[in-house]
Amino acid sequence: MTHANLTRAWALLVGLSLVAAACSMGLPIRIAAPAILLLALLKARIILRDYLDLASAPSWARGFALTLSLFCATILGLYLAG
Repeated sequence: MTHANLTRAWALLVGLSLVAAACSMGLPIRIAAPAILLLALLKARIILRDYLDLASAPSWARGFALTLSLFCATILGLYLAG
């Protein structure tokens, strides 16, 4: 992993965090909650791919992505059911 890739990943994480903060302050909760959950999923995938270097292990990356996606879908389903 190069320094430039880690810097790019860090910048993406900061940007997504700022977007999540803006969503929490500017959108109704019914729209903000799923948007923030989606942003958290994207951030988790960036961390797994770039910081934990799962880009070099595609089968592990797919497994983690599937698990995270199912977990987020479950959380979203529970939120919408409530």
